[in-house]
Amino acid sequence: MINFLIKKSLIFFIIFFLSACASIPKNASNSCSIFKEKYLWYKHAKKTEKKWGTPVYLQLAIIKMESSFDRFAKPPRQKLFKVVPYKRPSSSFGYSQAVKGTWKQYKEETGNKFATRTRFKDSVDFIGWYTNKTEKILKISKKDSFRQYIAYHEGWGNYKNYKKNQKVILLAKKVKNQSDKYKRQLSKCGKYLTTRKYIIF
Repeated sequence: MINFLIKKSLIFFIIFFLSACASIPKNASNSCSIFKEKYLWYKHAKKTEKKWGTPVYLQLAIIKMESSFDRFAKPPRQKLFKVVPYKRPSSSFGYSQAVKGTWKQYKEETGNKFATRTRFKDSVDFIGWYTNKTEKILKISKKDSFRQYIAYHEGWGNYKNYKKNQKVILLAKKVKNQSDKYKRQLSKCGKYLTTRKYIIF
């Protein structure tokens, strides 16, 4: 009977742990709130910052714009005759909304062959890898949230044409504003998060 209760409690804990890690943050506009709710995310984001040099605030801003922290996010389906659901415009998926081809390139270049687009840890590492390549290819600083997002959204090859695309410029401005906001927030709670030793989902 005791073993049964232990096993049942363990199963419940695992389910609770996984659901807590996968859920969308309650206040996605506040970086302090996000990381207080999901401390492991902070550890993953800081690891990415140390590995690739991509600021935590930029990682969060890109994810918020791309998927609103929904691990299963996909582009909405196109519609035939404005009514009939049709195919999706791209293979974008997960937190980072990485497309299949770029995700495959990321896994090959980093050796992270078991990475998945629904895992936050892998998604921020992907963003770190991508923004790092953007800095090398296009000479855009990782602290330049505006231009980094344009390269992220348009791709390295299409970046040069972004001035003709008012829609992406508007999106990039939103990312910059959110990035700046996250940065200010982290300046207030960063010390608390860094010295925190216990794990909260």
